[in-house]
Amino acid sequence: MRVSRGIFGWVVFILFALMLVMLLMQGRGGRQTISMNDFWRYVENNSIESLVIQDNSLKGRLKPESVKGLGESPEFELKYPPGAIDSRFIDKIQGKIPNAHVKYDETSQLYVNVLLTIVPWILIFAFIWFFVFRQLRSAGGGAGMLGNFGRSRHRISSKEHTNVTFADVAGIEEAKEEVAEIIEFLKNPKRFQRLGARIPRGVLLVGEPGCGKTLLAKAIAGEADVPFFSISGSDFVEMFVGVGASRVRDLFKQAKDNSPCIIFLDEIDAVGRRRGAGYNGGGHDEREQTLNAILVEMDGFDTSDQVIVIAATNRVDVLDPALIRPGRFDRQVYVPLPDVKGRLEILRVHAKKIKLGPGVDLHRLARGTPMFSGADLAAIINEAALLATMANKDFVDMADLEEARDKVRWGRARRSREVDEKERLATAYHEAGHALAQVLLPDTDPLHKVSIIPRGPYGGATFTLPEKDRMTYGRKWVHANLRVLCAGRIAEELFCQDVNTGASMDIRQATELARKMVIEWGMSDEVGFVYYGEDGRSNFWGIPGAREYSEETARLIDAEIKKILDTAFRDTRQLLTENRDKLHNLAMALLKYETLEADEVKRVIEGESLDRPTISDILDGQTPSERKIPAEVPKAKPIIHPPNLGPGPLPQPG
Repeated sequence: MRVSRGIFGWVVFILFALMLVMLLMQGRGGRQTISMNDFWRYVENNSIESLVIQDNSLKGRLKPESVKGLGESPEFELKYPPGAIDSRFIDKIQGKIPNAHVKYDETSQLYVNVLLTIVPWILIFAFIWFFVFRQLRSAGGGAGMLGNFGRSRHRISSKEHTNVTFADVAGIEEAKEEVAEIIEFLKNPKRFQRLGARIPRGVLLVGEPGCGKTLLAKAIAGEADVPFFSISGSDFVEMFVGVGASRVRDLFKQAKDNSPCIIFLDEIDAVGRRRGAGYNGGGHDEREQTLNAILVEMDGFDTSDQVIVIAATNRVDVLDPALIRPGRFDRQVYVPLPDVKGRLEILRVHAKKIKLGPGVDLHRLARGTPMFSGADLAAIINEAALLATMANKDFVDMADLEEARDKVRWGRARRSREVDEKERLATAYHEAGHALAQVLLPDTDPLHKVSIIPRGPYGGATFTLPEKDRMTYGRKWVHANLRVLCAGRIAEELFCQDVNTGASMDIRQATELARKMVIEWGMSDEVGFVYYGEDGRSNFWGIPGAREYSEETARLIDAEIKKILDTAFRDTRQLLTENRDKLHNLAMALLKYETLEADEVKRVIEGESLDRPTISDILDGQTPSERKIPAEVPKAKPIIHPPNLGPGPLPQPG
């Protein structure tokens, strides 16, 4: 609104100035100013064609044959004092020039001329007052000449203005309990003061993006009966020196005037980063001054227990130690990614807003969304409703939810993409290798489905359905997933006599798993129970420091990583070679149906045929055939030009 008012004011100012210039130009209009002697000479010569008599001027027009005396303009004007011309003067003129048209204008032009003289000066003084004196007048509430720049840009919320309550927050029960204590203290402080307890001055909400930190703060505003001041950390930062600290002081001043109240600082890492981590050349660091003001206000000489500060960040590792010490942010509330129970509760909360079909299983969807945040789950429900709406359905069914989940994590399915047959064949064998290894290996997660439909940047994908959330990863599970990641490339080698770039993500994930096994998880017998990973150490300039182990140890680590990957690759090749026919049948089924569910994959592996119609059968009007999947392996030619976008990776664990 402020921006629109400013633009409107400038537009009015410019239009008014243009109108003034046009009036001035019209007032002159090329008319010649003559003397009284010249006027009477034109009267004696009968050269005047018309006259307009006003209070202080006489305007006229000469006959065309008399223009030579005035140059090129026939218009003339005679200035005289107001009231100098009376009726006798007019009668005299009409007697001298009886053929001239004489008109007496009773409308006085005195005020117009006065305005044309005064208005430009009024505009100049108004401009100076608006941009200078007004800023000086408002300097008392800001930082000197900056005026309103030094005032806080917070937003005040109350229970009546917020529609979010604790009932809308699910999956983070422990965090809700901790912040509920703060609301209870603000509502009933005597209950805590009875035993001498002091409520924490600050609560820091820490968690991954999308886990519900800001939503939890909105719920606090909806539950509390006190003023709720909310502001982002970036709102303190400005191009002028001292503005951030001034806004901090103004925020806390207004909060103390309205105590008891709550201050919510979102994304506090924008101003709360560790001091002295960089080099500013000896200049003024505005961010550090803002942080110093926050530190003083939270635990300085002038503190108040009735003002509680709640902050949110996903980068607690970069915050200044003085900010997160007890006495300022006494309590850190961790808001984690939801587990399977929390995901189910979150899905139920968001599913209340849409119409669900009778066959929807939210528990199955919750199992199939490991490592999804609350924001991801909300996006799944919304995308499913959009898909059902575009399909003209009366409700959202399970297929819409499954497609929405895949779309949120992997991107939209690109069914219209023209895929080369050789590329499609390589993708089918690639994903068939992943799916077969996922089914045959005992320590992997259960298979959910496999597809060769391009989705996002990938040509296909194999999805798993974990039975539980894993807080830790066992060695057997890691080794099994390494073999699943290797299966796609090996299947291409066995049947296509060539490899392509589609396994790049598989190679990256497998290498990352093997590296963590060696340098972080202590799962290598040669390296042993030693940590060689990076723990975020950096030098004065913010550049990561050099590794803290010798070249010999680095060679040992590289050798162990290569050994783990070579062993996994060799074992996977043996597994797929022994089940070559099953791999081929699975690839042919993928070429025919494009997407296979877990039970269909098991039926194909056991040698059964699938009787559901394909898209081609439906388009051609054919009935579902009972054709067996051919067991003979067709001879595939090498892929000479490997595609840039090949088969997709498995969902990355953890």
